[in-house]
Amino acid sequence: MGRDFAPAVATLEPLPTILPAYAPAQTPSTLSARSVADSQAPLGYGTTRYLERMLASCGLLLSAELQFDCADDVPQAGVLCALPALLTEGLLRHTRRLYALPAGYYPLESIFLYLALLALVRCPSLEQTRYEAPGEWGKLLGLDRLPEVRTLRQKIGILCEQEGRATQWQSRLAKEWMEGVGTEETDQSGVGLFYVDGHVRVYHGSLGPLPRLYVARQKLLLRGTTDYWVNGLGGQPFFVVTQTIHAGLIAALREQVIPRLLSDAPQLDGLTLQADPQAMRFTIIFDREGFSPKFFAELTQQRIGLLTYHKYPKENWPLEEFSTQSVRLHTGQVVERQLAERGTQLSNELWVREVRECSGAGAQSSILSNHRGLDLTQIAAWMPARWSQENFLKYMREHFGLDRLIEHGTRPLPETTIVVNPAHRRLDQQVRRERSRLQRLEAQFGAHSLPPQATPEELQSFEQVGGQLREKIQAQTTLLEGLKKQRKETPRKVPLKDLPPAERYRQLCPESKHFIDTIKMIAYRAESALAGELREHLQRDDDARALLRRVFVTPANLRPNYDQKTLLVELHRLGSPLQDAAVVKLCEELTATETRFPTTDLKLVYRLVGSV
Repeated sequence: MGRDFAPAVATLEPLPTILPAYAPAQTPSTLSARSVADSQAPLGYGTTRYLERMLASCGLLLSAELQFDCADDVPQAGVLCALPALLTEGLLRHTRRLYALPAGYYPLESIFLYLALLALVRCPSLEQTRYEAPGEWGKLLGLDRLPEVRTLRQKIGILCEQEGRATQWQSRLAKEWMEGVGTEETDQSGVGLFYVDGHVRVYHGSLGPLPRLYVARQKLLLRGTTDYWVNGLGGQPFFVVTQTIHAGLIAALREQVIPRLLSDAPQLDGLTLQADPQAMRFTIIFDREGFSPKFFAELTQQRIGLLTYHKYPKENWPLEEFSTQSVRLHTGQVVERQLAERGTQLSNELWVREVRECSGAGAQSSILSNHRGLDLTQIAAWMPARWSQENFLKYMREHFGLDRLIEHGTRPLPETTIVVNPAHRRLDQQVRRERSRLQRLEAQFGAHSLPPQATPEELQSFEQVGGQLREKIQAQTTLLEGLKKQRKETPRKVPLKDLPPAERYRQLCPESKHFIDTIKMIAYRAESALAGELREHLQRDDDARALLRRVFVTPANLRPNYDQKTLLVELHRLGSPLQDAAVVKLCEELTATETRFPTTDLKLVYRLVGSV
């Protein structure tokens, strides 16, 4: 139980509420007393607000009003510390304009908030929520219990009915996030910088064949979908695009990423571009997969800057060309680097800047850029910062379940889609396999030799074995040539309609994945903002996120005061005085934001148990 039922009376008009004014309990409830009350609820575990649920099932309630009770030791209530940051990052900023739910028990805002909080407490999937205490989560949200899995999936299904809505929501947020970069006076270095990197989301299901992609982290060809993430300096995510049929980084940049950046990203106006011939609209940074002189020329013509590693660097430069430069990293750290610069003409006669960094061991890394207005040290700092995006993807996989499916289903691709021919791939694999066998036979024949002072029997055996090897080599050569000819006659790429029905690729349902990915991006950005506040009060910067993960699952006492319009969140003490001191400072900063709990007039107040 615990779900809101479909309206039973279609002719009745839903009402906001027909209940008497709520009178909160003054005596704090204990965890033991709440667990007993939840287990004895009349409509199922945790459904203590049964009257409102009955009204919702009859279509007489638009949504339940949030009501907070005094409660002690609410598990994982520390995650409410993330609420100010979630709202600042835009979790509910465009919710009502883009999404709607039919009349029922659960408010729309509570669904969004619940999904974001689940991500922050590292709940790996929607199915795992059945092992959470439903009544205790209800206390966090001002309801009686959390939605059960089936209800939550139904809500997400309704929110994701219209294809493209999640992309629209993500685009609005990305535009605000990109405009917010560098607004602080302390740092303008990340303005107009966009890191682009691909991530293969592996699919292990059997609902339909997906294209095989090379997964670098596993060094295997696996079925999946490629997502291209666009991040800022330091790894903060802006948006993600999906390439169902892998066409490479350059195609994703041309067709999806750059059009969105031209539309949404802050950039220089036409007058500034005309007045300064070295100015660029913005700068994109990517790895060697995007190396293409033709593509570089296109970006230069559009006045878009680029930074990437040289895919085919020539011989090392003389060490006399390098000089020691002070490079300020995006973390604020200043390091010494050995740098040199030249102008380089690519194969299409395009001149670009080539910057090389020499390591202590003498190895040289080559960086290309068409942005003539950048300082040498900026190029040396921004290109290696691409690893922050790799760290972001790794962190999202491990802590936010980035690769986990939300909706189990696939849908067909357009029949005109050009795909790699599976028959050509199979022939290519056979050619590689038979070529390896031929090479092994040739190696055996080359190693076959006659011993010195051989006897007639040894000579006869040598000639017999050598003849057998020659016959095998000839047969293997004939087989290999036949496979090569067959491969040459088989088209490498074909329209999807030309494939047998069983081999036609399909795509994963994208809408719900983009919807949940957007919520996870908001959760990650909120955690990053809180970590930035905590680092000021910790001795080691690396401890910030670990401490936040501990805070999010820490029990807390909830103390609503409807007369003073406050909701006090009293966190339990942590593992050491240093951690407690840092969390006290964080609570003071969160309280100073004067954030109100969504859809209520209750101002959030944070403190540790025992603090004044």
